[in-house]
Amino acid sequence: MTVWAIVPAAGVGRRFGAAVAKQYLPLADSTVIEQTLAQLLAVPSIAKIVVAIGAQDETWHDLACASDSRITVASGGAERQESVLNALDQLLAQQAQPDDWVLVHDAVRPCVLPSEIEALIDAVGEDAVGGLLAAAMDNTVKQQEAATGEEGQHRRVASTLDRGALWNALTPQMFRVGMLHAALSDAQRSGAQTTDEASALERLGHAPLIVGGDKANIKITHASDLLLAEAILAARSTRSERS
Repeated sequence: MTVWAIVPAAGVGRRFGAAVAKQYLPLADSTVIEQTLAQLLAVPSIAKIVVAIGAQDETWHDLACASDSRITVASGGAERQESVLNALDQLLAQQAQPDDWVLVHDAVRPCVLPSEIEALIDAVGEDAVGGLLAAAMDNTVKQQEAATGEEGQHRRVASTLDRGALWNALTPQMFRVGMLHAALSDAQRSGAQTTDEASALERLGHAPLIVGGDKANIKITHASDLLLAEAILAARSTRSERS
């Protein structure tokens, strides 16, 4: 089967508060996005990676990976789903077929393992819908009451959810090119904002497959996440040197 990959990387990382977009922050011996792309490039079955970058991006083309023959760029959008849809449009206009598979992976998840990606491809390859990497919830999860106008950030607990049925969605997420394009196009027309590709498929009544992933596959959202990613990659490098 043919497998493509899309990396939406048009975000500016407002929550992170850095002077540059978080995908370009230094991490280990390169940048966050270079670490991320290195994991995808280590999977031989991925034919090509489309990176969706912002119109004002002045950093991407200075990276060494920008000239990799397996990487191309598409125009990013204001929201994630627009970036992914633009990348899908480009794939379909060039080589991809609607029945091909596409992996969508966050630019700021540099700790994903190639073995995880390969496990997702193996698990989802024969599925009618597709699926995503996810990690089982460990913590007790509380649902808050509706806001009551109390001052500050304090809220009261409405209920405790059954964590046995809850998962943290990770990436990559893997779906047929045509099916994902249709789902994201429908969301765009309806004015619905989906936070991941699986939720776009869920809107149309599909039930994506959950494939267990490594909890170390963190998303860099806050400054503390960058420190954790540094520690994860350093530990892996140490283990590799010892083996």
